Amino acid sequence: MNLSVAVSADWGIGFENELLFRISEDLRHFRTLTLGKVIVMGHNTLKSLPGGKPLPGRTNIVLSRQEGLKIPDAIVCNSLTALDENLQNYSPENIFIIGGEEIYAQLLNRCRYAYITKVDACPPADAFFPNIDEMEDWRLAEESSEKFSNGISYKFCKYKHAKRALDTVDVLRGATLRLEAGYGFPG
Repeated sequence: MNLSVAVSADWGIGFENELLFRISEDLRHFRTLTLGKVIVMGHNTLKSLPGGKPLPGRTNIVLSRQEGLKIPDAIVCNSLTALDENLQNYSPENIFIIGGEEIYAQLLNRCRYAYITKVDACPPADAFFPNIDEMEDWRLAEESSEKFSNGISYKFCKYKHAKRALDTVDVLRGATLRLEAGYGFPG
């Protein structure tokens, strides 16, 4: 499982249920990462999407406590257990968590990769992403050069969860291989 998020310099991700930034290249990057994949979001994140509708070209899964909620073109899960059952139908590398704050907090440490657009600005925010730079199990794996849009600088960063990266090798000769922690790769 993966996640995608754009954060401000103080790890803000939203204000009044809207994104903090609309950077064209970041939106294209998000589209490239998620098109044809599974995206998991909270109900408020869905409402913040264009037209409040699921994104086309993706399997949209909405996590909501609202019993009986029906959303056209989306799968609704009312618990993490129901979400886990639904996600078993998909390959973990094709699943992206896309928000919001509570969903990220609940699922962050289930992810192997975090694709984070770091924006060097601090607009007002009322929703935040955890500061992954201070988390022991997360490592910066890749970072783009500095980019600019409308006078704001940003970078695309890819973080790797140290334990998730060692626990599971998804595709090895067409099979899933689970490794015991500490044993390394087979000879």
